[in-house]
Amino acid sequence: MKKIIIFGCAALIITSCSSSQNATSTSSNKTILDVQSYINSITPSELKTHLTIVASDEMEGRDTGSPGQKKAGNYLIEQYKKNGIPFPKGATDYYQKVPAAFLNAQYNENLPDSENIWAFIEGSEKPEEIVVVSAHYDHVGIKKGEVYNGADDDGSGTVALLEIAQAFQKAKKEGHGPKRSILILHVTGEEHGLHGSRFYSENPLFPIANTVADVNIDMIGRRDELHKDSNNYVYVIGSDYLSTDLYNICEAMNTKYTHLNLDYKFNDRNDKNRFYYRSDHYNFAKNGIPSVFLFNGVHADYHKATDEVDKIEFDALTKRTQYAFTIAWELANREARIVVDKDGK
Repeated sequence: MKKIIIFGCAALIITSCSSSQNATSTSSNKTILDVQSYINSITPSELKTHLTIVASDEMEGRDTGSPGQKKAGNYLIEQYKKNGIPFPKGATDYYQKVPAAFLNAQYNENLPDSENIWAFIEGSEKPEEIVVVSAHYDHVGIKKGEVYNGADDDGSGTVALLEIAQAFQKAKKEGHGPKRSILILHVTGEEHGLHGSRFYSENPLFPIANTVADVNIDMIGRRDELHKDSNNYVYVIGSDYLSTDLYNICEAMNTKYTHLNLDYKFNDRNDKNRFYYRSDHYNFAKNGIPSVFLFNGVHADYHKATDEVDKIEFDALTKRTQYAFTIAWELANREARIVVDKDGK
């Protein structure tokens, strides 16, 4: 998550939520088992394998446009190729190039050219409707000779996307692919001002009007001081700002599958941290796209060289990744596209 702020009931399980069940299944028990098998494909061991590489010293802190960030990007692409997950239709490869001129236009930090990285699971019934699942894969690089590996920020979100994509691809191979298309979007330049997501929002591969929602993941591998006694929580931010449907989906999927404590503390418009404006979902939300931001809160190692893999709580990372998957699953598979019924203010 970028450090500097820029510009800035349990829900009823509605009928539409049940429409996320696999259309090919006639038994509700069979359907639940199918969805659960995809949820269960997201595992601590795979997340740890990926994160140990993405947040290693070899990646040199993944600063925007740096050789280390490009190495990390290459690793992500290798995983998508390995799992048979293509780049999006209409693209020429896995990269959306973000030029230095764009990255430096606001703050002139002398950043080099960089890239967003995307992968795509095409929808089976409504492929033109797009659900975005996003996370930034940059961090802050090397400072005074120390590598800032950013295992939580946002190595955790980066590897979550790999596992979510793999789960959707598994479903597709078994004949239960999403009705709508899933765009997996690793964005660059977040730490310098949400630049990569802003570039995508201004240069979208798919029309903004066809973008159903954004599920954004930024820091989900640790716990904060407000949750010392349990990591079975996640902060949910922005789900009700633009769409009642999105809020209801986030509540219903957790009730049905993951049973986390959904903490809305930072969803308060008056919260002084203004986290809603500080991660990449904001560049979708400001364009009227319903967005939810999943977050574990800050901790003592936030933006320090001590944000390392050995401090990640992989049980929490796994459950939060699974939760993000279930939200995206419902968004992609429900009969009707979610409705924008609020102004976001």
